[in-house]
Parts: sequence; structure tokens; C-alpha cells
Amino acid sequence: MNATIDKAVHLWGLADVTYALVAARENAVYKVTTPTSTFALRLHRHGYRTNAELASELAWMKGAGDSGISVPFPIPSKTGDVMHVIDGVQVDVLTWLSGESLDVVLSRSDTKSRAAYFQTLGTAMARFHQICDEWQPPKDFTRCAWDAEGLLGETPLWDRFWDNPALSSADRRVLMAFRQAAQAALADHAKDPDYGLIHADLVAANVMADGPGLQFIDFDDGGYGYRCFELATALLKHIDAHDYADLQQALIKGYTSTRPIDLGHLDLFMALRAATYVGWNITRMGEDGGTARNARFITTATRLAKDFIG
Repeated sequence: MNATIDKAVHLWGLADVTYALVAARENAVYKVTTPTSTFALRLHRHGYRTNAELASELAWMKGAGDSGISVPFPIPSKTGDVMHVIDGVQVDVLTWLSGESLDVVLSRSDTKSRAAYFQTLGTAMARFHQICDEWQPPKDFTRCAWDAEGLLGETPLWDRFWDNPALSSADRRVLMAFRQAAQAALADHAKDPDYGLIHADLVAANVMADGPGLQFIDFDDGGYGYRCFELATALLKHIDAHDYADLQQALIKGYTSTRPIDLGHLDLFMALRAATYVGWNITRMGEDGGTARNARFITTATRLAKDFIG
């Protein structure tokens, strides 16, 4: 892969560089350092997004950044393009955001500080949604949709959670019943106008803390969806934390200080977000820790599904 990176840094006109792999989850992200600047070079996973979808993502990030949201900016190459396919790999270069991921910061913070970070996150999230509603996408803009079809259809964005091979018969019955109940609830919720562009993966690992401000990274799964689903995504991984109630209250307080939101279906979206991880992990159970992670995902999803369907 070094040959691909070497071609990329040349295409972007970056000289005297050093680079190091800093993330290898969905995409491979390299920290590229020159004598004067630092950048993030992304090698995108094969087949996940079309060129048009990636171009849309980069245009969206630039639009959000131009409007004051702290996100990575796409850097044009020497040809003026912000994305190239090199050796069959989609490549782009972004500005580097300093700081630490919020999950690291939260792990060493006391209860009061954790709540304060979540209030700040809620405010930033609401401002992001405002800007997304004000932004005019280009005519050829195309991104995925976290709607009823993307969450519960025959081919969901993150795979068919009810077909996870580790589900017991009882677990499968619960998730199938939840799927049916959630489809009915979303059909009613479709009348809610609070649907638009969302990041869709604002977990703490995708939020950078640098001083008092927060920055959003990794728009890989961003697209159209319910704003309440965005809040559920930020909350779900903390649902078993000792201070979860404080975190939830703080996130909502921060969000509603900037824009209103209907939280009447928050339980539905918490269960939906939990179910998506059961689907997401189907192809990842062979990874280190994948089996244990799968068990955790199933436990959380079935618990929230039971709570929702009663």
C-alpha cells in the first residue's frame, strides 16, 4: 500500500512527507506530515461508496466547515480534484484536526465533566443540523438514507440484523417482532418533518475534543435520516454507564438550547440503533473480539426491543 500513498502525496503536491497509519477500522487513515503542515490521507474501503457518494460527502463536509462546524476540510490535489482513484483505491486528503477523541477524554473525566461534554455535544449537534438544513447541496448530491427502508427493509444499510447467525430462536423472535412494530411506528413517524442530513455515526470515537470545542470526523455513514436517530447514536454506547441518565439529560439540554426536537420516539430510535449493530457485526465476527462484541450487541438490542414492544 505504500506505493499507493506515495502516488497520492505526489498527486497532492506534498513534499518531504512522513506518514503513519493512525486508524484502520473501516477506512485506512494515515497522518501525513510535511515540514509545515499535517493532513489526514484516507484510503477508502473497496466498494463501500461510489465515487459520486464520496464526492457528495466531501462537498457536504466543506459546506459544513464553511458554515462554522469544526470538521475536516477536503484538500484539492494538483488537478483541483478532491478525490482520486489510485491503484483501484479511492483516496482523498483532509485537513488534520488536533485533539483527542471524546471517548478517551470521557474515560478519564469525572461525572460532572462528562455531562458537560455531552451538553456541548448536544449543542454542536443541533447547530450541525441547522446548518445542514440551510445548506444547498449540489444537484448531483447523493448519500444513503437511514429511513424505514435503510433501517428495516429487506436490504438494510448495515445488513439484516434479524439474520445474525448467533441469535437464539428466542432472540430472533424478539427482533422479528420488533422489526414489525418499528416499521409501523416509522410509518407514522414519517409525517415528522425533522428528517434531513445527519452524520449517523456520532459516537464518542468520531468526536474530537480540543479545548472547549468539539469537532466531528468520519462522515463515512452520513446521509439522510431522522434527527432523533442522531441523538440515539450518541447515547447508545453509554446506556450501561453509571451516569447514563445525566449524559442523556445533558445531551438533550444542549440540543434543545439551539433547536427543538421531538423526543417522543427516542426509545424507538435507541432500539433501532442497537439493532443496526447486530446487523453490522454479521460480517465482522471473525475479527479479534468479534464474537464477544456480537454477544453484547445482541443483549442490548433484544433488551431495548423488548422494552419497545412491551
